[in-house]
Amino acid sequence: MGCSIIVYIKKTFSLALILNSFITLATITGILYGVYHSNWKPYAPYLISGNLFLVVAAAALINIFPSAAIGRCLHTGRLWFHHYVYGAFVLLSSAFYIIAFTSVSLVALFLINSSNIAVNAGRFFALTGLTLFIDDLPDVSKRIESTLNKIKAGFCHIRKAIYILQLITGSISLYVFLAVVLSFSHKTSLTISNFLTMSTFLITSITSFALVKRKAWLKITPPQISQSQH
Repeated sequence: MGCSIIVYIKKTFSLALILNSFITLATITGILYGVYHSNWKPYAPYLISGNLFLVVAAAALINIFPSAAIGRCLHTGRLWFHHYVYGAFVLLSSAFYIIAFTSVSLVALFLINSSNIAVNAGRFFALTGLTLFIDDLPDVSKRIESTLNKIKAGFCHIRKAIYILQLITGSISLYVFLAVVLSFSHKTSLTISNFLTMSTFLITSITSFALVKRKAWLKITPPQISQSQH
C-alpha cells in the first residue's frame, strides 16, 4: 500500500513538472505577443531584452522529456481508460467552457493579458488536459509510439549538447525570474497572474538545475524499436 502511494506521488510530481512547462510556454506566448506586436519592453530596466523569454521557452521544452520520463517508468495502472482519454475530455470541456462562459476566443486564449478568473481557469484546465494527453501519447497508437521512439533515438545522438544547453537555459531562466521579481517589487499589490508568472519561471529554472544534477539527459538511452514498428 505504501509503495503504491509513493508511485502515485511520483507520477503526480511528473505530471506537475510537465504542466509547469506548459504554463511557462503559455505565459511566454502572451508576453512575446506583447513584445513583438505592441513593442512592449517587459520588466525593464531589470530585463535586458524581451528575447530572453525565447530562452526560457527553450528551458521549458527541454524539461518536458525528462520530466515525462519520471512518470513513464512507473506502473500506475488505469481507471477504466488510459489517461489520454481523460486528457482529451478535459481539453474538450475546457474549450466548451471558454466558448460558453468567456468572451475570449480559443485562438487568442494565450495571447491576451487577463486577470479574469474565468479566463485563467479555462487556461489552466486546457493545459491540464494537454498535460494528461501528451504524457500518455505513446499509448494512443503503435504508430505514434514508433514515431516518438525514433525522435527519442535522434535526441540520444545529441544528448550531451542538450545536457549543456539545459544548464545554460536554466541559468538564464533564473535571471529572468529575478528580473521579474525586481520589477514586481515596485508594485503595491500582486495579482494571481503576476504570482503565477514568477512561480512558473522559478520552477522552470529549479527543474532545469535538478535535472542537470541528476544528469537526466545523459542517462537517456535509445529505445528498442521492434521490427513490427518499421
